[in-house]
Amino acid sequence: MAIESILAQIDAEIASLTKVRALLASTGEVTTGLVGSPTKKRKGTKKRQLSPEARKRIGDAQRKRWAAQKRAKAKAK
Repeated sequence: MAIESILAQIDAEIASLTKVRALLASTGEVTTGLVGSPTKKRKGTKKRQLSPEARKRIGDAQRKRWAAQKRAKAKAK
């Protein structure tokens, strides 16, 4: 008898989730529940700035990744 009650609870949960899924699919929009714009800076926070040396290191590393991708694509052809 315990198994039947567990199965009934699972069926009820599945029905509930199916209704929620249908509702979300019909709206086509999902909200995260966050308040405010995620791009807004908080009061009192400062924008972080990179030094020119750090920017150069990051740029060099990215160019190295791009070159490796380009080599891999050329090799695959």
